[in-house]
Amino acid sequence: MILAVNAPTGSHRPAWSLVETALVFLVFFLQGAWPVPEVNEPYYLGKAIHYWNPAWAAGDFFLESADAHQVFYFTFGWLALLLPPLAFAWVGRLLTWGLLAWGWRRLSTALLPRSGWAVLTAALFVGLMERFHMAGEWVVGGVESKGFAYAFVLLGLEALVRARWNRCFILLGIASSLHVLVGGWSVLAAAVAWGAAGEQRPPLRAILPGLAAGGLLALPGLVPVVLLDLGADRAILRAAYEIYVYIRLPHHLALRLIPWHFIARFAALTVFWAVLWRWTNDRFGERFARINTFVLAAVGIAVAGALLTPLELVDRALAAGLLRFYWFRLSDFAVPMGVALVGSAAIAELWPRRPVAARRWLVAASALAVLHVGAHAIQRPVPQPPRAYRMSRHPHRLERYRSDYLAWRDLCDFLAASTDIEADALFLTDRMTQTFKWYSGQPEVANWKEIPQDAEGLVEWWRRMDNLHAARGAVPGEYWYRTLSEQPPERLRRLGGQYGARYAVTFARPALPLPVVYRNPVYAVYRLDE
Repeated sequence: MILAVNAPTGSHRPAWSLVETALVFLVFFLQGAWPVPEVNEPYYLGKAIHYWNPAWAAGDFFLESADAHQVFYFTFGWLALLLPPLAFAWVGRLLTWGLLAWGWRRLSTALLPRSGWAVLTAALFVGLMERFHMAGEWVVGGVESKGFAYAFVLLGLEALVRARWNRCFILLGIASSLHVLVGGWSVLAAAVAWGAAGEQRPPLRAILPGLAAGGLLALPGLVPVVLLDLGADRAILRAAYEIYVYIRLPHHLALRLIPWHFIARFAALTVFWAVLWRWTNDRFGERFARINTFVLAAVGIAVAGALLTPLELVDRALAAGLLRFYWFRLSDFAVPMGVALVGSAAIAELWPRRPVAARRWLVAASALAVLHVGAHAIQRPVPQPPRAYRMSRHPHRLERYRSDYLAWRDLCDFLAASTDIEADALFLTDRMTQTFKWYSGQPEVANWKEIPQDAEGLVEWWRRMDNLHAARGAVPGEYWYRTLSEQPPERLRRLGGQYGARYAVTFARPALPLPVVYRNPVYAVYRLDE
């Protein structure tokens, strides 16, 4: 029989639609409202700020590398001309979560048109995605291009569920312009869902307008990515691919380097989704068949990525060149989405026939959702350093960690306000620094987080990392110096001269025999060219 919950209810009233969207937004707010800046925000928002204001941190190696997300920088980055970085990030977050809430509510209601269910499915989705992802993908969090892209993916999936194929591919084209891989993999999975629709499938000529329009809309995001490495030397490309996949981002891209328990938990969730699909296959209508086929296609893409892994035994650079396309990204999103939506629908379908069992399942699902969102709600009022702050020597001692963060802010605020620092000054910073530019507005030679997207820039980034921070046996058992303060002052002077850096920012202890520009109990700024 067709799923009973497809009968319309009060959830279609405009007033309730707004309330339900607001409640979904609240769930997403509690999920993502970490202190600013979140881990990726200095990376993406720093690029967006510099895109519209090249004088901000002028001379920074990463900021002046090639831009891969130009649609995001162009459409959103102009707000940085009006807002300081903190407000810029919060405005972006609120816009992203608002669009995601709107898209999720529409998708959930297209499958489960019952009042309140969209709030439950949203909470289950973010909880399952956070706790069962395999390759580190997330949707609700800090502001970056993929958050906006996923909002259009959700709207596109609502159109897919309703068999509005032209609208689906147009929306996914917009998602592709904002983030080529998020949108591109979603287009492929949607195409598989269209191909598997059987008698419900419209002919290709009927969806050609949507495909053409979606392709044109995707071009502003696709063209800059294609041009990144156009004409690059083949040896540079191969080296860049290996650096990208096996050195910098193996936890996202290389299956054998992803923690085994991440793989196991994701596999368990995938099996649970498959059981749900199997159990409900004859009970649900075509709408659920389409969304489940999309999930299946996403899993298939991940399996294809896994099958590429042995290729590294034959040609490591070729394997890296293929694996760099984030084969596991869409499945990390689609499987939790499928479990949240299909699982909730299974409870609703069970209700008329076995109300006691359905009630138990609903209580269990609601408890899981409340526990997950509630844990974040408890965390939000507690003052804590942003997760992008990685400079502390006491990451597991909360009070020392907080005091180190305040000292870091003090030093960066001094540099931002100082009239003694030259306008074109460049800084050496510790390898794991992520927020130096965010707080000080000053450029740095390089850090571990901020990798260029073009091949030549990526190879140069790795050359800088190795040159600046490789211990070369100076610290037994470690490849990297933990801080610049462990390095000989003569070496820091040489590195400063090599890259044109006049200052070094590092821990105050051990003290270095270099001219001190500023010092607090935790951090110090040294002059290198005197």
